Formats: sequence, structure tokens, C-alpha cells
Amino acid sequence: MAKVSSEELGTEPIGSLLVKQAVPASIGILVMSLNIVVDTIFVGNWIGSVAIAAINVVLPVSFFIAALGMAIGIGGSSIISRALGAANKEKALKTFGNQITLTLLVTVAMVALGLYYVDYLIPAFGGKGAIFAPAKIYYTIILYGVPFLALCMMGNTVIRAEGKPKFAMYAMIIPSIGNLLLDYIFIYVFDWGMHGAAWATTAGYLLCFGYIFYFFLSKNSELKINFSHFGLNRFILGEISSLGAVTLARQAVTSIIYLLMNNILFGLGGEALVAVFAIVGRTMMFALFPVFGVTQGFLPIAGFNYGAIKYDRVKETIYTAIKYAALMATLVFVILMLFPAEIADLFLSNRSDLSDIEKETNAFVLEHAPLAMRLVFAATPIIALQLIGAAYFQAVGKAIPALLLTLTRQGFFFIPLILILPSFLGELGVWLSFPIADVLATIVTGLYLWKEIRTNLVRAEK
Repeated sequence: MAKVSSEELGTEPIGSLLVKQAVPASIGILVMSLNIVVDTIFVGNWIGSVAIAAINVVLPVSFFIAALGMAIGIGGSSIISRALGAANKEKALKTFGNQITLTLLVTVAMVALGLYYVDYLIPAFGGKGAIFAPAKIYYTIILYGVPFLALCMMGNTVIRAEGKPKFAMYAMIIPSIGNLLLDYIFIYVFDWGMHGAAWATTAGYLLCFGYIFYFFLSKNSELKINFSHFGLNRFILGEISSLGAVTLARQAVTSIIYLLMNNILFGLGGEALVAVFAIVGRTMMFALFPVFGVTQGFLPIAGFNYGAIKYDRVKETIYTAIKYAALMATLVFVILMLFPAEIADLFLSNRSDLSDIEKETNAFVLEHAPLAMRLVFAATPIIALQLIGAAYFQAVGKAIPALLLTLTRQGFFFIPLILILPSFLGELGVWLSFPIADVLATIVTGLYLWKEIRTNLVRAEK
């Protein structure tokens, strides 16, 4: 696959360019998602289904802190893409330096708070009963590696902004493979249980950080910063913060959703129902990798061409990305509708030495997971418009509409639905909240994106 330089983002045909950007992104997300899924399968088979629920409880906290790095990365990368498109390399360098400083300051502070309030946070996120002890073990170890994960998330987006998708893909593949190998050694060979699962994941973060650090020191990167670029600039910080707030808000709302879901499901069906949601959530991370890959590939192309005032290419990028992502989403939908039970069964142990409680939990999960999976993914074919639409406004530096559209599905629609429907429909109301929120958010995003194209991109061309 040919390497894409930042200049080619403004000259190559959109279709082939999007493929060059999206395929490596999709492969990287696929491997990372497989890592998460296989990691969960290992934990379920070698430790138990309650351990799956424990990991699910920890995710909101660790993901939120890591999301700070992603938010700083995507916010700064939007600036970098547009600066490179406008041939303003010094602004790109200063932005990158500010991203590094800001990521370190914020994530280290958040980790300190997370460790101090560990006994309050875990129960708040659904880590109750038998889930608490393994969740605390996993949480404490994972949190030590989260600053490195945040730096990786930030650095990966900058690599994409440079137009180097293959290197961003490698940064996702290397730690994922390392994590799986260490899972086998730490959990299966050494029998370290939850400690092993946590240390394997943390080691994966360190591997990722090591590779990204190497990339920016090598000749492959165009962004050669010096110490002067690390000094914080309030104007750049303001722009990073406004655009990064979109990603941070999305991740914050995701953490709130996990909090609500884990507590609501624990009340409806105990640890077993939390395990059902954990399996569905892992499947969601894995199954939608091609859609997320197209979205990641879309961002630098749209940002670069918007900065270069090539609005016809921006429009073409929007339409092409939606078309490709919708096709991928439809294929995913068909597979999930046909094989939900088989997918759920992958996560559960069939060992002969299972206790009666574990066997009962597994039977419950297998009974409830197929319907949950079908309902959660029921609106999958239409989510491409929702994702690309929100990503467009972030790519071109329009923070407020990007923030509002990002919050539409999870914040404005899903959270009210999850608070209301289970009161009337019980467990069914939980799963129905997903497709209803998807449909409503897609309608709103589609209308807003159509208005933006008609009133700004078309008018700008004239």
C-alpha cells in the first residue's frame, strides 16, 4: 500500500484516497477490537463470567481518562490538518507540542484522583457484590498505564493528520498482539487471574507508546518539534479544547451510560445481566470496526481540503465516506442478525469444573444475549450518516455543531430513553433504547449536514 503524504490529501482522487486512509485505520481498529474481544474471551474462559462483568465496570473510568488523550489528539489534529493544508507548518508544530504537554498534565492528575477515590468509583459504576473484588484489582493496575494510553491515543490521531495511516495502523496492531501473547502467559500459564489480565493490558499500552515515540523521532514524521513547541499557547489551547471537547463529551457520556447501564441491569438481573451487556458492548467495539475506520480515514481528508479551500473535494469526501461506511454497516448488520447466539457463546467457558453458580450464569447469558444483540444493532445500517456527519464538523473546526451532534444520540436521546423505558418494559426497554436513539440521532444529523452543505459548501464554491 502506497504511503500518503500530507500534500496528497489535497490532490489524489477522493475514492482511492479514502481507501488508502480508511483501510489501514480499519485494520488497526480491527486488530485492537479483536484484542479486546479475545481478551474478554480469555478472561471469560480462564477466570469466569463475573470477571467479564468486572472489566466492564472498570472501562468507564479508564476509558474516560484515556479519552482525555484522544480528545486532545483529535482537537489538535484538526488544527494540524488544516494548518498543513494552508502550508502553515509552524502552527502544526506548535500545536503538536502543546498536545503532548496538555496530555501529560491532565491525565496524570486524573489518574491520581482515580486511585484516591477507587473505593467510591467502583461501586458507583456497578462494581457491587461479587464484582467488586476483581474489579478493584483490574482497575488499580490498569490506571497506572492509562497516561501512556492517553499519549498513544493522542499520537495516533496526529500520525493520521500527517497523512501516514499505515504507521497509525502499526501503532494499534503492535500492542494488541503483545497484549494477547501476555494474556496467554499471565493468565493461562502463570495463573495470575485478574492481575494477569490487567498487567497484560497495561504492557500493551507501553508497547504502543514505545512505537509512537519511535515514529516521531524517525524520518517518517514531518513534525520535528523542539523544546520551544512544548510551551503552552493560550490560543492554541483554546482551539484544542473547543474541538477536543467534542470527543471528551462523547467519552464522558459513554462513561455515564456505562454507569447507568451497569446499575440498571444489576438491579434487573444481577451480575449475569451485567455480563450480557459486557458481551454486547465488546461485540459493538469489534463489529463496527470498518465503519469507524472509514470515519477515521475521512477526518484528515476533510480537514486538509477544508483548510486548502477545496470545498468541492470536501463535499465529495462526505458523500463517498457515507456511501462506503453505510455498505460496511449493512454487512455487519446481516452477520449480527444471523449469528447472535454463536457470538455470545464465544465469550463463555465450557470447562467441566465450572461451579453451579457459573453454569447458571452462563445459561442466563446465552438465553438473554441473542435478543439483546439483535435489538442493540437493529439500526446499524443507518449509523454511517450519523458518524460521518458529526465527524465533518469536528474535522473543519466547527466545535459547537460537532459537540451538539456528537451528544445527540447518547446524551439527548439514549440517556432519557434508558431512564424511562426500563421502568415500563424492564430488560426489553434497555435494549430498545439503542435503536430508537440511533434512528432519532441519524435524522437530526442528516438534516443538519444537508443544511451545512447547501448553505456553506455550495455557497462558498459560487
